[in-house]
Amino acid sequence: MLDSVSLLSLLLIGFLGGGHCVGMCGGLASAFALQLPPHIGRIKLIVLLNLGRISSYVLIGVLLGAVGQVGVSLDQTRSLQYGLFVAANVLLLLLGLYLAGLSAWITRIEGIGKPVWRRLQPLLNRLLPIQSVPACVGVGMLWGWLPCGLVYSASLYALSSGSAWQGGLSMAAFGLGTLPNLLAMGLFASRLKGWLQRRSVRLVAGLSVALWALWQLYRLLSGGLH
Repeated sequence: MLDSVSLLSLLLIGFLGGGHCVGMCGGLASAFALQLPPHIGRIKLIVLLNLGRISSYVLIGVLLGAVGQVGVSLDQTRSLQYGLFVAANVLLLLLGLYLAGLSAWITRIEGIGKPVWRRLQPLLNRLLPIQSVPACVGVGMLWGWLPCGLVYSASLYALSSGSAWQGGLSMAAFGLGTLPNLLAMGLFASRLKGWLQRRSVRLVAGLSVALWALWQLYRLLSGGLH
């Protein structure tokens, strides 16, 4: 079910979710940037942080894609993939409404990943403050497991893809979409945060995400996805 349109949608989901990224990860991105050691280039380490984060997204995609592949082979039909695709876009619709300031339902779903994050947070604390390039990459990889409705929605796309490599590819596309906003947060935190938190910007981005989810559901119902 993964095609070029789906990859583009995941890229745009990551980008348009910039307001959510600021709320969920902006504080972390700014804190990490302030803790970077002066003897290592700031831009280099900010890039490495985000590459570590995206590598975790890809790992999540590979694992979920492999699980989806097993499920599809056992089911012998595509009904499981379609169900997961619908769930991913319903979750994306809720996220879009949250970004637009119209609903807070998605925040309840984000609590699902908190038990995993509680186990990973002590590992993150051991690597802070960042003192080396390997520690920077490690912090970024742990950052990728932070509970986030945006990541959950993309993860369901990966699960519905039906293969490990397609799952990894879908999460890579999503991660690249988030990259511009979070790179900018590390470099221009205060200026970017103020712009992304504007009511008009959040409304446009949120409604764009919600409409994209509705369009994907329409494609499925109209037979545009095979």
